[in-house]
Amino acid sequence: MRHDLRTTTCLCLLMLAGLATAAVAQAPAAHHDVLIKNAVVMTVTHGNIKNGSIYVKGGKIAAVGESVNAPAGATVIDAGGKYVTPGIVDSHSHIALDDDVNEATSPITPQMMMKDAFDYQDKAIYRALAGGVTTSLLLHGSANMIGGQAIVIKHKYGAGRDEMLFPGAPRSIKFASGENPKRVYGGREQLPSTRMGNFAVQREALVQAQDYMREWDAYNEKVKRGDKDATAPKHDLKLEALADVLRGKLMVQIHCYRADEFLTEMAMAKEFGYKIRAFHHALEAYKVADKMAADNIAIATFADWWGYKQEAWDAIPWNAVMSMRKGVRVAIKSDSEDYTRRLNQEAAKTMRYGGATEEEALKMITLNAAWIVGVDDRVGSIDVGKDADLVVWEGYPLSSYGVPEKVLIDGDVYFDRALPGFGMTHYREGQ
Repeated sequence: MRHDLRTTTCLCLLMLAGLATAAVAQAPAAHHDVLIKNAVVMTVTHGNIKNGSIYVKGGKIAAVGESVNAPAGATVIDAGGKYVTPGIVDSHSHIALDDDVNEATSPITPQMMMKDAFDYQDKAIYRALAGGVTTSLLLHGSANMIGGQAIVIKHKYGAGRDEMLFPGAPRSIKFASGENPKRVYGGREQLPSTRMGNFAVQREALVQAQDYMREWDAYNEKVKRGDKDATAPKHDLKLEALADVLRGKLMVQIHCYRADEFLTEMAMAKEFGYKIRAFHHALEAYKVADKMAADNIAIATFADWWGYKQEAWDAIPWNAVMSMRKGVRVAIKSDSEDYTRRLNQEAAKTMRYGGATEEEALKMITLNAAWIVGVDDRVGSIDVGKDADLVVWEGYPLSSYGVPEKVLIDGDVYFDRALPGFGMTHYREGQ
């Protein structure tokens, strides 16, 4: 009897210990105080600090400078004179969306959610992380004039799906003009098959959204007046998403190449009262950069990728810097699982083509890109209060010699090249 009791008690204790261990394993890692010292700190906003330190507390940057104090228990990372930059922000990516990037069944699909296609285990997330990327905007493809709603992630490879979502990031939606929509639907002999058709479809959808908003405004006004016979209009997810565009609740990101189409898109935005956040690809931006600057429209462009289709024939490698000199906020983005691994080198090309300064080039993959995504208040520079998304570099970052040694996100090291297992600190086999 006593033996059975002892056995039962031991088994219960073992079970409780196992449950406690499982609970610890599933809980998110706690933030620890971290001090990065002896670094060339490239702040992006207030120059370089040659022998600088960064104190991280609770996942945030708590102090930056030459003389920084940290508690005795803080984890110390001695950079040994290496460069430290903010984490790279990729303002145009399609990684982790598999083959679900285009809902090419209708030219207007704003109700699609890229979150529903997000594969948090995609190894491209890790490869970008190993290249210094800490934040990415994952966009719908360009098959549709108005595509789906984007998702913003932090590259916490090995963490759970929801832990990778950038908390509080604003919503973005993907528009696309030009060859892609007209090719997709024109190939099926349906509208749109021309640029005229493209914009007719887009305009018609926005008019429908205006009508939808008016119906709901009228209904809400009746309810406000106490009309008990008021009948609510039918909910429509597509039109509700478009109404959010018109209400300014969705940032509009537009795939667009040609100067004439930039002008048409800007005119349509003014006609319907919404703001364009950025033109993506934007290879002819240099032709109308002054007009983009006047409307505070940014561009997310390539450094020197052109000639791969008709729309890209007038591209020049000086586009980024020429547009920047005319007042446009410029980011260099990947649009590629390959380019995202070396965005530091792509940004460096702007120093060669057009003479961008070191800080200007770095901004194109950090602060400017973060503004396009709408998270520049959180990431993109090494400033007190921002998320501790940081990269320690072996070699000069803006060159082919620059290789990320350590990558921190929210103060936790998610990549360490010196470790076995491809430098992964949070990924476990079998995840």
